[in-house]
Amino acid sequence: MTTAPANPDPASAPFIWPIRVYWEDTDAGGVVYHASYLRFLERARTEWLRSAGFAQDAMRQDVGVVFVVRAMQLEFLRPAKLDDELIVEVAMDAARRASLLLRQVIRRGDTVLLEAQVKVACVAATDFRPCALPALLAARIGQQGVRA
Repeated sequence: MTTAPANPDPASAPFIWPIRVYWEDTDAGGVVYHASYLRFLERARTEWLRSAGFAQDAMRQDVGVVFVVRAMQLEFLRPAKLDDELIVEVAMDAARRASLLLRQVIRRGDTVLLEAQVKVACVAATDFRPCALPALLAARIGQQGVRA
């Protein structure tokens, strides 16, 4: 499996992250269990943020914010199976003052297996109340000044 390409411009779509399906990701029949897709999507979102220079633990410690999934809509189109090499894509559809709307796709080669729309909220690490995206992050993703 290849490593993910560098993505110096996180606003460009899509960011891609490779994932291989392991035994732990599947049911007894060797088909990816539905909850495993959530982990794949989360890993890609985390790496998308990291590619922009924002490790989530550092944002929690240094800036006092964390991201939480507010809403998610999934459409399962085709199954992934044991040992498949998948590509998980992340693209930003919209940004608000305290949230991001992301489009994610999981592919095996040219075949789309799953499509997802994910709303991620930025919240204060201390009390989990909504708060503005960190200014540097907003600037890096090209969304400074977007209204809530």
